[in-house]
Amino acid sequence: MHHRKAWVYFNDRLSRYLFISSAVLVSLIILCIIWFVGMQGFSTFRQVSVIDFFTSSKWSPDSGQFGALTFIAGSIGTTLMAIVIGGPLGLAGAVFLAEIAPPWMRAIMRPATDLFAGIPSVVYGYVGLTVIVGFIRKSTNSSTGYGVLAAGIVLAIMILPTVISLSEDALRSLPGTYNEASLALGATRWQTIHRVLVPAALPGILTAIILAMARAIGETMAVQMVIGNSPRLLSSLVSPTSTLTSNIVMEMGNTPFGSTWNNALFLMSFILLIIALVLIILVRTAVRKGAVR
Repeated sequence: MHHRKAWVYFNDRLSRYLFISSAVLVSLIILCIIWFVGMQGFSTFRQVSVIDFFTSSKWSPDSGQFGALTFIAGSIGTTLMAIVIGGPLGLAGAVFLAEIAPPWMRAIMRPATDLFAGIPSVVYGYVGLTVIVGFIRKSTNSSTGYGVLAAGIVLAIMILPTVISLSEDALRSLPGTYNEASLALGATRWQTIHRVLVPAALPGILTAIILAMARAIGETMAVQMVIGNSPRLLSSLVSPTSTLTSNIVMEMGNTPFGSTWNNALFLMSFILLIIALVLIILVRTAVRKGAVR
C-alpha cells in the first residue's frame, strides 16, 4: 500500500513538472519569435526614419523609400469592412440558431456553419476572384474590381463561422430565467432578444468579434488574391491597394536577408504580432468582465 501511494505521488509530481515545463517551453518559443522578429524589424530604423515608415505612403525599395502607411491603412480598411459586413450577419445567424430555429434545423445548420471554418483560404480567394471581383467590376464600373470592398466581402464570409459559433454559445449559455422573466413581464420575443439576451451575452459577442478581427487582419492568401496588390494608398473601396500580409507574402522571397528591404518586411510582421497580442488582451478583458458580471 505504501509503495502504491509513493508511485501515485511520483506520477503526480512528474505530471506537474511536465505540464510546467511544457508551458515554459511554449512561452519561451513565443518570446523568441517576438524577439527575433522585433530585432530584425527594428533594424529597419538604422536606415529609415520612424516617422517616414509610419506616415509615408511611398514604397519603393529600389529607391530607398520604405513607407508602410499604405499597407497599414489597407489592413485596417479590409478588417473594418469585414467586421461591418460579417459582424451583424454573424450575430443575426447566432440569434437565429440560438433562439428561433427549431432543434432539427439547428442540428443541421450548426455543423454546416462549423464546416465553413475548415475550408482553405485559397478557396475563398478563388471564389472571390472569379465571382465577387467580377460582380464589383460590373456593378461599380471600376477598371478592375479589386480593392478593399472585394477583400472585405471575402473576409466577412470567412469570419462568419467564428462570429456565429461563439455568439451562439454566449447566447445559449445564458440562464433560462432571463428569457422567462422578460416574457412574463409582457415583452415580445424580439424585445427579449434585443433588450435582454443580446446585452446579457455582450461579453461573449465582443469576444467573437475581436477573434474575428484577429482572423481577418492576419489573413493572407484570400486577401492577396482580391486586393489588387498595388502599393497605392487607400483612396476608394474599389481601387487596388495592398495590406501588410499581402505585401509580405509578395516580397519576402525576393529580398536578401539582413537588407533594409527585408528588415522592413520583418517590421511589418512585428506590427501584425503586436496587433494580435493586443486583440488577445482585449479578448481576455472581455471574458473577465463577462465572468464578473
